[in-house]
Formats: sequence, C-alpha cells, structure tokens
Amino acid sequence: MIKSFLIILSFSTLLFASEQIVLVVADDFNASHAKLACYEGKKQICKDIDVNLGKNGLGWGIGMKNIPHAANEPYKQEGDKKAPAGIFKLSDAFGYAIRVNTKLPYLHATKETICVDDSNSPFYNQIIQANGDEKSFEHMRRKDEQYRLGIVVAHNPHAEAQKGSCIFMHIQKAPHAPTVGCTSMAKKDLRKIIDWLDKKKNPILIQIPKKYIKEVEKLYPQIKQ
Repeated sequence: MIKSFLIILSFSTLLFASEQIVLVVADDFNASHAKLACYEGKKQICKDIDVNLGKNGLGWGIGMKNIPHAANEPYKQEGDKKAPAGIFKLSDAFGYAIRVNTKLPYLHATKETICVDDSNSPFYNQIIQANGDEKSFEHMRRKDEQYRLGIVVAHNPHAEAQKGSCIFMHIQKAPHAPTVGCTSMAKKDLRKIIDWLDKKKNPILIQIPKKYIKEVEKLYPQIKQ
C-alpha cells in the first residue's frame, strides 16, 4: 500500500487569519531573483533575504486566493521553469534528517520518497513512497544538498493537470542559481524560517512581482512599510 503525503489542503481558514507571512517580491515576471521578508502579526521578523526563483521567472499559480491581475500575464504550467506567483499555504517541512526542530508537520525523505509530476498519474502533485509504477517524478532525497531541508508550497492544491507540481522552498544550488520552479535560498536563511514557522499560526507564502505589492497590502495591511 502506498503511503501518500498529500499536498492537497483544506483552505477553510479565513484568508485574514494568517498570522505568519513569508513575502517574496521580484522586480518583474522575468526576474529569477527576489527579496524575502517575514511577518508575524504587525512585526517584521526578517527582511532582505536573497532568494532564487525559476529560471524563466514567475507565472500566476493556483493558491488560496487570486490577486487581481492582468489577463495577458504569464500563468504557471508544468515544466515551464517558472515559480508560481500568488498566495499559497506553507503546509509541511521535509528533509533528510529523521526529525528536525520545527512546528510544521515534518516528512523524513527516504530513498523511496518521490514527488509525482506526471499529470496523468492519480498521484500528480503528491509526495508518496514510490512503488515502481510512476512514469515521471523527482526524488525527495537527492544526491545533492538542495532538499536536505525544505518547505512544501501548496501550489495547485487540487492537482489540476498541467498546472504545475512539486513546488518547494529549499536550499539553493549556489548563490544566484535559478531553479526550475521553486524558491531557493542559503541554508542558514531557510533554517531560520523553518524554525520560526508554526502550523498553528497559518503560515503562507505571498510571491509576486513588485507591481502587485499594493494589491497585497490591501489584503494584508500588516506588511505595509
């Protein structure tokens, strides 16, 4: 029997109930680098953390709420090497260690742990234990350090086909090295964020080009500078 760790989440919690916000702001949709800041209530926890985005920038993703935007802007698709723009739940932490210090649900990634990126699979956009039948997936315990520690970004929570899968915040390959669709950063910065995040405080990721910062401030006035 396959033990699956679904990325699918319930979004019954009110949008404004989010107490912890990770805000990532890029210059525009083509940018592969951005700045990250963290907020809890009205307090800014961190700021000016350098992060890497997708090699091809940003595309609007499927999250917990839509930000009003122009219809002709790019949308996230499977394999497009874009990081998703929008508002997303931060659901779980994962890593190579058996356990870590975190207040998020934690998944220990073994050699058999995979994330399925095949839109035709019933396990699309899910982290599961491999059974050998999966046609397209990525290993969650890699030979490099990028997934030694990470956070699941609940993009495309209902697994709509070809809308993008397996989106994480993880350790960067190298400074200024773009990703294939995730958000990466230095290990020390990611470690601080994972230490801080708390499931009970409804943590979210807001990831946008800076032209939409005013729209986000309307939804979350606590991030207004």
